[in-house]
Amino acid sequence: MALATGTSAPDFTLKTKTADGLADITLSANFGSKKTVLLFFPLAFTSVCTDELCTMSSALEEYAALDAVVYGLSVDSPFAQEAFAKANAITVPLLSDFNKEVAAAYDVLYEDLLGFKGVSKRAAFVIDTDGKVAYSWVTEDPHNLPPFDEVKAALS
Repeated sequence: MALATGTSAPDFTLKTKTADGLADITLSANFGSKKTVLLFFPLAFTSVCTDELCTMSSALEEYAALDAVVYGLSVDSPFAQEAFAKANAITVPLLSDFNKEVAAAYDVLYEDLLGFKGVSKRAAFVIDTDGKVAYSWVTEDPHNLPPFDEVKAALS
């Protein structure tokens, strides 16, 4: 079962690909200053994942106004994520959980999805400035998008 509200969020450091090369993003760097939205998604270059991250990209200013940063996480390599972001004008920072450790820690890893082993479930978490899970949503159906209105409400 995915992390429950009130649980301490497992800290992590993951790679993202920027114009300057690979960079590390650490969740706890936001503690004490910003809330964090984590959007786990199954695979880059799939239609529902593209819809989710394009929708979120167009709303980033709204999340910033709620004093939150947003990250998309998948098991894709940072290089595949960079190509996905460029091809679809995605501006949400994408973090590579290539080793599947973070999805496992948040308990959002499919054992088998259409024959693919170890793919992230579609999930949304809001982490408060104290490092606690303020909101948790996970679906077993990768076609379902997160309820963005609930995510925003958890940031208020």
